[in-house]
Amino acid sequence: MGGGAAGFFGAIACAEANPQLTVYLLEKTGKLLSKVRVSGGGRCNVTHNCPTVTQLVQHYPRGAKQLKEPFRQFGAPETVAWFAKRGVQLKTEPDGRMFPTTDSSETIAQCLLDAARRAGVRILTSTSAERIEPLPGGGFALHLSGATAQVMHVQRLLVATGGLPKSEGYNWLRTLGHGVVEPVPSLFTFNVPESPLKDLMGVSVPLARVVLAGEKLDYEGPLLITHWGISGPAVLKLSAWGARRLHELNYTGTALVNWIPSFTEETLRQWLHTFRADNGRKTVLSNPLFGLPQRLWRSLAELAGVGAETRWSELPAKLQNRLIELLLRMPLAVRGKTTFKEEFVTCGGIPLEEVNMKTMESRLVPGLHFAGEVLDIDGITGGFNFQAAWTTGFLAGQALSRTSVPVVG
Repeated sequence: MGGGAAGFFGAIACAEANPQLTVYLLEKTGKLLSKVRVSGGGRCNVTHNCPTVTQLVQHYPRGAKQLKEPFRQFGAPETVAWFAKRGVQLKTEPDGRMFPTTDSSETIAQCLLDAARRAGVRILTSTSAERIEPLPGGGFALHLSGATAQVMHVQRLLVATGGLPKSEGYNWLRTLGHGVVEPVPSLFTFNVPESPLKDLMGVSVPLARVVLAGEKLDYEGPLLITHWGISGPAVLKLSAWGARRLHELNYTGTALVNWIPSFTEETLRQWLHTFRADNGRKTVLSNPLFGLPQRLWRSLAELAGVGAETRWSELPAKLQNRLIELLLRMPLAVRGKTTFKEEFVTCGGIPLEEVNMKTMESRLVPGLHFAGEVLDIDGITGGFNFQAAWTTGFLAGQALSRTSVPVVG
């Protein structure tokens, strides 16, 4: 159940491995592969260039340990090969993200739709299971509503409904005996309503470090200034690693931004001492340093109290100290979060100790399998959540194929 990445991959893997089966894919909305289509700004960040399992698991705040064996069976190289076999070539960006060479998410969506149809998967849209009833002799009765209102009997079932933002969304799985790790958001940007940088919307730096003051949370990466606060990979990845702690803090705190993380305070002071000796006649505001954008540099210098005509040779030690502080530890008062585009990701879901990670089958309900974000697995931005969906969907589909009666994905 679920017409997203994990559901499609599971259904395809099952139908291809055992063509004798009747495989149904149920999607409660009228849209298939919605997240695939919006991912990566419409380009679809399929996976990440991580040839080894050791590299790959480092990017999962939740599920890293449990994903080691699944990734050995079907990791990033296998994903690349799977799409290549079906006519879709992937390319690697300088930062490791992998996209289709067409730079269009429709390429990936169409590949999955074509593969499902070729394998004989029967796709039912606007159809949801209101209730799952385990049957005494094995299998399940699915009480469907929507366009296909009926009771469907199946032997095995794959739940790939994605991450659910509210705990009560998992109640139908709780009735089957499963526990649920309470869901909280992951991958979000920081709202800074009183930001002194509001006028710099759209300005970005290729490398900054964001630290959450008073917490053991920090991350380096590109940073983008927005009209509501700060975004970019540095913030998104920090939000993923700190998802539960930030939820506990009600998304409030102080983010300290280091705009030049290659410097320590000592090395920065030494560098400026030499620079001032050689460039004393240059005005501070008009000559940005460290490769920072002109508008950002000017704003930081003005916030430090530097005047428009102040030359480096005239800069008082007090103002230089303020500038150093803003360069290395600029405080921004975080007051809330904003979901990153339409790519909602949750931290939480079905506990992994309740799942056989070799087959994705429930340890509590025989014949019930899980894949994708419904599990307590989430990765940072960069193609890692899709990779977890491909992997868990593939393994679940392989396991589902080892039966002789209708299967639902």
